Amino acid sequence: MAAGLTELRDGLRIVPYYWGGTHGATLAAGGASLPPAAGTSRGLGEAPAAEPGDETVAAWAALYADPYAELAVAAGGAAPATERPPGAVPPAQTLQARLAALAAQGDAPAAELGPGLARAAGDLAAHPLLAPAAEALDPDDLPAVAARSLAARVIANALYADAPLIPVGETRDDITERLAEALGAPPRGTQRGVRSLLLRTAGSAASRAVVRRRRALTEAAHPAAGDVLRYLTRGAAVRADLRSLIEGLEPPVVLVGHSLGGIIALDTLISAPLPQVALLVTAGSQGPFLYESGSLPSLEPPAPLPPHVPDWLNLYDPRDLLSYVGAALFPGRVTDIAVDSRQPFPAAHSAYWTNHVVYRHIVDRLP
Repeated sequence: MAAGLTELRDGLRIVPYYWGGTHGATLAAGGASLPPAAGTSRGLGEAPAAEPGDETVAAWAALYADPYAELAVAAGGAAPATERPPGAVPPAQTLQARLAALAAQGDAPAAELGPGLARAAGDLAAHPLLAPAAEALDPDDLPAVAARSLAARVIANALYADAPLIPVGETRDDITERLAEALGAPPRGTQRGVRSLLLRTAGSAASRAVVRRRRALTEAAHPAAGDVLRYLTRGAAVRADLRSLIEGLEPPVVLVGHSLGGIIALDTLISAPLPQVALLVTAGSQGPFLYESGSLPSLEPPAPLPPHVPDWLNLYDPRDLLSYVGAALFPGRVTDIAVDSRQPFPAAHSAYWTNHVVYRHIVDRLP
């Protein structure tokens, strides 16, 4: 900037003012709120090692972004069209009939994924990529590819719902298997030639690159959703209402909060004692990060967690880039537990409450 101005006007004195160095949010403990990279003890700047299932998660991430991506890959490898023998049935025709039958059942066959299966099946049956993909794929593999497309479409729609409840990967995979069999796939357990064409794409490397750059991404774009910003500027009323609610309950109380809810719960407990609360549980929450960056209203680093704050169980998913850890910030006061939904981000941020492991960790620590 200085060079551009002085080139046009001699004699200017440019005095830089870097307000971010003094007043901007920083990670006061050097990034202690960030979960450790996979395969390292701390490793904030190190590339995470590939974890089992990373490629599958990356493939699903690509499908959530475009549920027809795998069909497009298959169609791209199709041989030039040739004339069929009289009476021969095009491969896509059989699948289209099965998709129509599936659509007629409504959303029930994939209810755990969310609404929209019937519409997804109808849209897939009419999609222009279906015919060339069917020509390129083995008949045993085509139903599995179609099933993944349907599951991805339903989950992708759920991600934009007002209150998304995203299933864990195990549930998603089980339902996808059922859909594949309904569309003509061999019985479960049969080896299929194409598990996912997208496993051969750069999705896995891209996914790991995002996690590898998490610290830079966090510092550049910490939680900025409207709800978080509103709470941080006008959160007193929210805390007061929560306090009133808790004070009317019989102890022991366990306070559970997800994402912003975890921030509000932590902030309320720090502000003043609430002896009724015996346990704080946060999941996918940014409370540790807000504290470390000096943005948590009730506590500024390096102040320790007040003694009146109860035991704190903090659940985070290594794939959820909006989850943080607190044990290094508050030694002996926070128990960080990693849970894996087998969902890519951002689906991972909404998958805690369909993960049975989450509930098990909570129940094991109930007073």
